[in-house]
Amino acid sequence: MDLELLSRIQFAFTISFHYIFPPLSIGLGLILVFMEGMYLKTKNILYENMTKFWVKIFALTFAIGVASGIVMEFEFGTNWATYSRYVGDIFGSALAAEGIFAFFLESGFLAILVFGWNRVGPVTHFVSTIMVSLGSMLSAVWIVVANSWQQTPAGYHIVGEGLNSRAEITDFWEMVFNPSSVERLSHVLSGAWLAGAFLVISVSAYYIIKNRHIDFAKSSIKFGLSLALFAALFQLFTGHQSAIGISENQPVKLAAFEAHYDSLASGDLYLFGWVNEESQKVDFGLAIPGMLSYLVHGNSDKPILGINAFTEDERPPINIVFQTYHLMVAIGFFLIAVTILSVFLWWRRKLFAYKWFLWILVFSVLAPQIANQVGWYSAEIGRQPWIVYGLLRTSDALSAAVNAEQVLFSLILFVIIYSLLFVLFIYLLNEKIKHGPDDVDSSYNEYQNQKVLFSKSK
Repeated sequence: MDLELLSRIQFAFTISFHYIFPPLSIGLGLILVFMEGMYLKTKNILYENMTKFWVKIFALTFAIGVASGIVMEFEFGTNWATYSRYVGDIFGSALAAEGIFAFFLESGFLAILVFGWNRVGPVTHFVSTIMVSLGSMLSAVWIVVANSWQQTPAGYHIVGEGLNSRAEITDFWEMVFNPSSVERLSHVLSGAWLAGAFLVISVSAYYIIKNRHIDFAKSSIKFGLSLALFAALFQLFTGHQSAIGISENQPVKLAAFEAHYDSLASGDLYLFGWVNEESQKVDFGLAIPGMLSYLVHGNSDKPILGINAFTEDERPPINIVFQTYHLMVAIGFFLIAVTILSVFLWWRRKLFAYKWFLWILVFSVLAPQIANQVGWYSAEIGRQPWIVYGLLRTSDALSAAVNAEQVLFSLILFVIIYSLLFVLFIYLLNEKIKHGPDDVDSSYNEYQNQKVLFSKSK
């Protein structure tokens, strides 16, 4: 089998599994800040118990995320040694910053967040919650910076010649704020917030359907919907900004997104279709004429640089990029529609009256995860054949000392181990959801009784 293909499949598999968990941690971390902040403001025990319950879910996702993420660090050396040597000065600095400024911050305060209840003061515990949430988002900052540099290299120069050449940083902040980092970071964070928000919405809707922990569920779903509404609309904006940046920095990727071949024609925006790469047409497609040109240039008649402007060896696999991109966009609009409808029903006090809609909310937890995955696929496959855009081809980045049989064997082991790890995660998550929050309804009733007694005494 082909060494390059196997190495790419192995890395794609390990990072896809890992990427299930960081978005959940980022989204849940932010919601925990809101929940505990409400507890400090109102002293309502319901919010305290709510925070304690979701902290347990957060800790589980964090643990699995750390365990699955370590493997990728080693793969840079085992499978992609040439890449690591060529851009290690740049990529390594971003990863080091992630460890120093983000992971240590998050993991250091995590102990207080999980075990600090009744051991530290409320304000100290709340600060630890903020630090954990901030650490999870800072981690995303540096990972996205490293990846964005591969997409749009900046702040570097090449030293050495031939096999001894490598990239070195000339301007650290130019490397950090490369042409795509800010737009891609905002898009990634909004996707992570959606993942965390819809986990809260899903579990809360399930409890309401089962008539369990009603007060907890109704309060939790408010936090989830509030974040989901902002994140869904914000993601639409960041996605548009990112596409404009891609049109300037990676035009072949934008052309692949919409299977646009002719550079003399305006760009159509496809809703769906199947790309026939031989005939260079989209079969069974439905498109809005000129809409891509309008979104990019503000003029529906202005041409978009097409795939045919690039040689065969500079093009990504078009249909895969087209399908993953359109699936991501479709799910994004689905989440916007579901969120807006949920908020409207909440405002009309009818959200909990439609069990069929609550079931949609239960299973909607899968939608942000799928969108996050296929969004990364379209971004990463869309920059092929480059591992560092315009500088280093993927085929030239492999390790010379590793053969295809070794990669295949390790890939099989990863599939087995990660499958077991995923089963363990689902089992533990299901157990925590079945157990539910600790006496939250009785605590809330006690809180309400205390409010009544206090008001009567006045």
